[in-house]
Amino acid sequence: MSASPINPPISALLLDIEGTTTPIDFVYKVLFPYARAHAAEFLAAHRSEVADDIQGLLRENAEDTAQGLNPPPISGGSVEELTAYVHWLMDQDRKTTALKSLQGKIWQAGYLAGELHSQVFEDIPRAFKRWREQDKNICIYSSGSVLAQKLLFANTEAGDLTGFISSYFDTNIGPKKYAESYHRIANALAVEPSAIVFVSDVTAELKAAASAGLETLLCVRPGNHPQPGASEFSAIHSFDEVFK
Repeated sequence: MSASPINPPISALLLDIEGTTTPIDFVYKVLFPYARAHAAEFLAAHRSEVADDIQGLLRENAEDTAQGLNPPPISGGSVEELTAYVHWLMDQDRKTTALKSLQGKIWQAGYLAGELHSQVFEDIPRAFKRWREQDKNICIYSSGSVLAQKLLFANTEAGDLTGFISSYFDTNIGPKKYAESYHRIANALAVEPSAIVFVSDVTAELKAAASAGLETLLCVRPGNHPQPGASEFSAIHSFDEVFK
C-alpha cells in the first residue's frame, strides 16, 4: 500500500460508499431526490410490502414526538402523513433502519424501471478486480440498507460489480460511529479486527473503527467535505493507491 503502510496482513477491505466508492453528488442529487419524489406513490402502491418499515417509522415518530422534536404528526398513518414524515427524516439526514429500508425499496423500483443507473469512481472496477486476484475479501458498510447497496453495485455504469463483493453490512449491525459495530463486523467475517482495513471519507467513522482495532484509510475524493482531525489518518485519493 503506497499511501500508508499497513503493518498487519490484511484479508478484508471494508468500504464506505458515499464519498468513497461513489460520488457524494450521486447520492444527494440523484438517489435522495428520487426517493423523495416517489415516496408517496410507492407507499400507496406497496403498503403491505413495506408494513415493517411503516411500523418502524411509526415507532420513530412517537420517539421524536416524545423528545420534543416536533416531527410531522402521524395520527392515522395515512400515506400523506407517512410521506411528510419520510421527507422530514430525509431533511434531518437520518440514518435509521426503517427509512433506509424504505428508500432501498423505492430505488429498487427505479433501477428495475431503468430510471436509475448508479455511479462509482473510475478506479473502483479495476481495484475490485485487483483485490480479488489478491484473495482479499471486499466488504461494504453503509448506512444505506443492504438492498440499496446491492442495487447500487449491480447497476453501475461500469456494469455489475456485485460478483467482487463478499459481504454487506448496514445499520442492522450497528451505527457507523460506534466501535462495537466494527467488533461485530470482525466477528461476522471471522477475522481479527487488525486484518481489516476500513476506508471511509468520514473521520468520526474511522476513529470508531480504529478504536475497535481496525486499520483505517481516509478517502479524499472530489466533492467530499473537509473532515475534522483528518491529519490523524493516512489518506488516499484513489483506490489505485491501495494494494497495488
